[in-house]
Amino acid sequence: MTELRFDGRVAVVTGAGRGLGRSYALLLAARGAAVVVNDSGGGLDGEGADAGPAHRVVDEITDAGGNAVASTDSVATPDGGRAVIDTALQRFGRVDILVHNAGIVRRAPLRDMTDEDVDAVLDVHLRGAFHVVRPAFGPMCDAGYGRIVLTSSIGGLYGNHDVAGYAAAKAGMLGLADVAAIEGAAHGVMANVIVPAAVTRMADGIDTSAYPPMGAELVAPVVGYLAHETCSFSGEILVALAGRVAVATITESTGVHRPSWTVEDVAEHLPDIRDLSQPVRFPVLPDGHGDHLRYSFAMAGHGAAHA
Repeated sequence: MTELRFDGRVAVVTGAGRGLGRSYALLLAARGAAVVVNDSGGGLDGEGADAGPAHRVVDEITDAGGNAVASTDSVATPDGGRAVIDTALQRFGRVDILVHNAGIVRRAPLRDMTDEDVDAVLDVHLRGAFHVVRPAFGPMCDAGYGRIVLTSSIGGLYGNHDVAGYAAAKAGMLGLADVAAIEGAAHGVMANVIVPAAVTRMADGIDTSAYPPMGAELVAPVVGYLAHETCSFSGEILVALAGRVAVATITESTGVHRPSWTVEDVAEHLPDIRDLSQPVRFPVLPDGHGDHLRYSFAMAGHGAAHA
């Protein structure tokens, strides 16, 4: 197969100073993209700042003959997010690819988690995604081309202990990517979600001794495909974990229709309500929202119970 390259493309990768983001930036640059390496250099909890990580990755890229520029603005604020995208527009004149990977974590049981901890995590992950997607989306639509990759997690899909803010933020990525996919469809802009897992500093405090190989190099090619012009879908979720690549979907049961319900009716019909033997899926594109409504409306139109 012909090598999939990014010659002439401009990519922005947030949280690119270390870990997964660094791996994404290096791959995109090695295949021809000009890369904005964004990283504020803060600690795992979001505190502090250090320009070193972003500049070191830029040095790695340029030493290998690639083209990159550092951005140390924080995506946690609207101004910071705009500055990240402005770096691409001012330095390279365009933005074709946006990979939002920046993230922090603050662990605490749900009953003990503070407002400050939740806000700090939401600011970087979910609000941070909006802070960079919004200023990039217009130029992408105007240019008739764009690839947006947002980062969720297993915690965002299935939850985990002591990370309520993180899980909520990562779940929110799904909705934001869906809207970008829907609104970008007519303009050549695709948006998808990556659910990555790799042993990076985000795994600090977790016993990974029994894990199989889980390096960032097992995730980066999947993000590379989602960022490429040949990517054939939008509004989807890809999982990359320990060498396994899979698609994740939201499915529903067929459901039960009744013209009226009581609490007791719900209890009585619960086995059929929860029966996933014939799952129903509504892909985001071309019109998952409308398809969902039409499916339910069609059942209501029959006027009888359906199990």
